[in-house]
Order: sequence, then C-alpha cells, then structure tokens
Amino acid sequence: MKDLEKYTLRIADTSLILAQRLSEWCSNGPTLEEDIALSNISLDLFGQANGLLDYVSKLNGEKSADEIAFKRNERQFYNLQICEQENGHFGDTIIRQFLCDSYFKLFYSSLANSKDEILSAIANKSLKEVEYHLRHSSNWVIRLGDGTKESNQKIQTSLNQIWKFTGEFFEMDELDNIMLKKNIGVDNNNLKEEWDLIVNKTLKQAKLTRPNDGYMMNGSKQGLHTEYLGKILAQMQYLPRAYPDAKW
Repeated sequence: MKDLEKYTLRIADTSLILAQRLSEWCSNGPTLEEDIALSNISLDLFGQANGLLDYVSKLNGEKSADEIAFKRNERQFYNLQICEQENGHFGDTIIRQFLCDSYFKLFYSSLANSKDEILSAIANKSLKEVEYHLRHSSNWVIRLGDGTKESNQKIQTSLNQIWKFTGEFFEMDELDNIMLKKNIGVDNNNLKEEWDLIVNKTLKQAKLTRPNDGYMMNGSKQGLHTEYLGKILAQMQYLPRAYPDAKW
C-alpha cells in the first residue's frame, strides 16, 4: 500500500468507525433534539469518511470506496481505538465525543495546510462541521459535570474509563514522519499542548478532575484493536458481504 493511500485510509477509518458507533443512537437519544443532533453528527462523520475513502479509491486505482469500507477485515482497519468503544450511557458517549472533537479540530486545522490539495480541501470542509461538534460536546460535558451530584459522578467515571485511549491522538510512527517531511501530514506531537488547553478549560468548567496520564492503549496504526471493532464490522458489513453484487 502506498504511503499517501495508507495515511489517508487511517484518517478515513477513524471517521467511519466513530460515525458507525454514533449512528447507534438514532431513535435511542435521551431527547428528540439530542437524537437528531447525534444522528447529524454521525452523518457529518460519514460524509468525511466518504470523501477520504473516495480519495483512497482513486489512489488505489482498483477498489471502489464501498469495497474498501465493506470488504476489509478487522486487522486491515486503522481507526483510533477510542472510536470503537461502546456508546454506554449518554455521558459515556459525550465524553468520548468531546475528547475526539477536541483532537479533530486541531488535526484538521493542521491538515488544512497540507501540500496535498485534496486532503487540504477535505480538512477545510470538515473543520466547519467539527467546530460545531466540539461546541455541542463541550457544552454537554459542562452541563453534565456541573449538574447534579449523580450526573457529575457518572461523567467523571466515563472520563476515567476512556482516558487511556487518548494517548493515540499524539503518536507518530514512520508513516506519519514520512508524510510530515513531505509537508502532507500532521505533526501529532505538536497538537498535544493545545489539546490539553482545550480539555483542561472545559473540565474545569465542568468541575471534573482530569485523570493522570498513565498507561495508554496503542496499536491501531498496526491494525490492532479492542474487542469491539469486530462487532461493529459484523453489523456494518453484513449486507454488502451477504449480497456482494447488489446495487443500492
């Protein structure tokens, strides 16, 4: 797999899997307004994934975007592990979304300056959506954290449990460094300081305690995942695999 193709695929997979996970809230939201909001965010992420997968398909020259999305196995996906974690209760989803949105805003802001015109265009378009996503999730973190004693305790537990997946946001491997040297990719290390500022400010307003940076999960860039990705793919890929020649 060519470097640019794989780099783009990594970004696409993160949006795709988070979108699939969020889509599970459709018709299950705590309120009608929030049901619609989460569904729309999911659709935005699917749109980002589609644009990126179309580019991967173009770079690949053989497989369509649908084939790339629906006909790969678990070890061929490179999404960040945080995106595949279960939705849990509403607070679990919101804190996961907030941590991801804070990262996406910084990542796409940097990717918008990419020498690759297509990645730059996708990043600029995605930024408009991600900024709304971050406002939505951060407002809910504050609302739940600075709400009742029960809501504060619940979302604090959510934060503590998912924190170990945030280390992957800032990892740099050989491919990342190659793309950075070509002025195409993002220096993830440089995002950490500003991400900390965004997260710390919101957690302070929410009266939540930031967990310590201890053991962090990793391995997604090598195709390693938690137990949840296989279950997501089984659901997401069922129809295209059961009816491979169907036209929708």
